[in-house]
Amino acid sequence: MHPDLLQKIASDVFKATATRVTMLPASGSSRKYYRIEFSDGKTILAAENAEIRENKAFIAFAKHFRTEGLPVPEILHEQPDGRIYFQSDLGNTTLYEFLSENGTESGVVKKLYKKAVDNLLRFQFCTPPDYSLCFPRDRFDRTSMMWDLNYFKYYFLKLAGIPFDEQLLEHDFSLFCDTLAGVPSDFFMYRDFQSRNIMVCEEELSFIDFQGGRRGALQYDVASLLYDAKANLSNEFRNEILEYYCNRLEELHPELSEQFRTYFHHFVLLRIMQAFGAYGYRGYYEKKSHFLQSVPLAAANLRHLLKIIEFGQEFPELEKVWTYISDKFTDSDSEKQENGILQIDLSSFSYRKGYPSGSVDHGGGFVFDCRALPNPGREERFKTHTGKDTDVIGWLDEKEAVSRFIQSCSDLVCLSVDNYLERKFGHLSVAFGCTGGQHRSVYCTEHLAEILEKKYGSRIRILLTHRELS
Repeated sequence: MHPDLLQKIASDVFKATATRVTMLPASGSSRKYYRIEFSDGKTILAAENAEIRENKAFIAFAKHFRTEGLPVPEILHEQPDGRIYFQSDLGNTTLYEFLSENGTESGVVKKLYKKAVDNLLRFQFCTPPDYSLCFPRDRFDRTSMMWDLNYFKYYFLKLAGIPFDEQLLEHDFSLFCDTLAGVPSDFFMYRDFQSRNIMVCEEELSFIDFQGGRRGALQYDVASLLYDAKANLSNEFRNEILEYYCNRLEELHPELSEQFRTYFHHFVLLRIMQAFGAYGYRGYYEKKSHFLQSVPLAAANLRHLLKIIEFGQEFPELEKVWTYISDKFTDSDSEKQENGILQIDLSSFSYRKGYPSGSVDHGGGFVFDCRALPNPGREERFKTHTGKDTDVIGWLDEKEAVSRFIQSCSDLVCLSVDNYLERKFGHLSVAFGCTGGQHRSVYCTEHLAEILEKKYGSRIRILLTHRELS
């Protein structure tokens, strides 16, 4: 919806002057969110989604959870067509962002994760919402599990080129689901209980994006919180928060404690496979390469799990696939991360020949468009030269627009480099594109390499590629 129309709707509905409408950054879903500011400085959010059943589920669940005293958004208004609704604004800071800025060593972060666990238990054991409104299914049962496993197979295993025997894998899928089908599943399952769906304001938490909730097992949401790849929690931190949940569960419902522990890692693996499917669908299929950045982190989680689980041999083809993924996507990263070295892949390319594919292991980072810069390729004397030649470099050095562009790009990239080094990430990709991939993009790539090497020295390793010059 055009922001001007949304601004008019908000002004009419709330009998106040809406002065600004800002579309919020997109996530993995098709829902669109807008922040609306009024003349008195107050703000609300508008959500737009063509899937009306999903909207109905969220709205009904939000109203129900508020009556249960849970910290969720207040539904302020629903448009008659069911495609747009307005809700209270819970701020800009997610638990993921708070974690990224403060790290798990922060006592505040640990306190917030424990608060998240306390609230999760309230969601799980509160008066149930109306499950007839669930979207797309009212229970996380065997059918739902098979959907996730096939998502994993078709959008990750096949697209990433992971070898497997299809018949043996299907057999293990069936056996895996049979194993989990008997676990008690009459609790509210949030489905996507992870740090990007938890808002932080003055050390208090609020919860969003529970429209996929349904009946399910207790273990799944704990697995989602602790094994979210992008959060990149340490195993020590995970274990501490897991023990906190188990102790609280023992206090509240001791009859469920033993079974929770018995099947917890089964559900962790199920969640990780679902996440791999999502990374593959968004990254390989939809070509949104930033989703692939989580693959090596999820693979590292998988490698750790393979060392501690005792049931892998019960699912031999699955175990083979898990091992292959953990080897393929973590071996190349492990030494760099242990040594504290960040590999930065810098490349230039021609838009005529398409975007760079990026590394299969970790996806993209930045793609900068140089086509708005002055073009030396239009001058006859530079036709056969490249952005690595002295005369082209001198010509571009003199252009103020080029200097401003390089500075802006390096400022953005350095923000990520600083963060990646702190969080011990292994890779970052940066690409510059221009019309022919010969002059401007090559110049910018070389120039950024010099800036990064001067600033970070031995803490980074740069891999430089000029695709069209190869």
